[in-house]
Amino acid sequence: MKTRNFTLLLIALLAIGSAQAAGLSGRDIMQKVKNRPDGDTRYATVEMTLIQRSGHKRIRKLESWAMDVGKDTKKIMFFTYPGDVKGTGFLTWDYDNPRKVDDKWLYLPAMKKTRRISGKSSKTDYFMGSDFTYNDMSMRNVDEEKHQLLREENLDGHRCWVVQSIPNDKDEIYTRRVTWIRQDCLMAVKAEYYDKLNKLHRRLSISNIDKVQGFWTMHLMQIENVQTGHKTIIRMDNQRFNIKVAPNLFTVSKLEKGL
Repeated sequence: MKTRNFTLLLIALLAIGSAQAAGLSGRDIMQKVKNRPDGDTRYATVEMTLIQRSGHKRIRKLESWAMDVGKDTKKIMFFTYPGDVKGTGFLTWDYDNPRKVDDKWLYLPAMKKTRRISGKSSKTDYFMGSDFTYNDMSMRNVDEEKHQLLREENLDGHRCWVVQSIPNDKDEIYTRRVTWIRQDCLMAVKAEYYDKLNKLHRRLSISNIDKVQGFWTMHLMQIENVQTGHKTIIRMDNQRFNIKVAPNLFTVSKLEKGL
């Protein structure tokens, strides 16, 4: 009996140290996150709540579609509420090639004008009054940053890898990001962004994670600018995967035509 108990303990200890034993690097972990299955196409309805330090809230609603094209991803979203932003659309073509700049367009119906988001603006400008930059709305190539596995720890009852990522591009709004990755589902559940003075700038949390159609899916996301006190809460519903989507949905002409 003692031998059996010792064997079980040894197996448990080996399992805990599996990441180190497997020699996983920070880059390996972030590549696993990127490669997590999420279907070839995706749809969701989104509610975005913008909260000022004073507590004043603004609510915006939108619909979002995405399609993988090889290793690249195309996404389009349209605001449906309230009236002052209804019809506003955002289109992105995210390229897996780290040397290729992602394409981003924002359509403003009041001006009947499409604005192309430049590479530099996408790194520093915030999306529609939220606390997410335009770059945050894109899928990054893993090699756009240098990654380091800092440690493993438990967060809210889940074993996580804690990975520090430093962007190669010095124009990014942050100098480093620390991300907590849940080991069971390969999803980020927390991230901290640090500014040029190495002070905490923004804090991201992701929760309400479960499986939809067999794919790990998050339903709630909050990001707070700790320096201004402004928050953005994202609630995602009606997620569907591997739906039928026409490729011409992800074009500037469709962006300008709207839903």
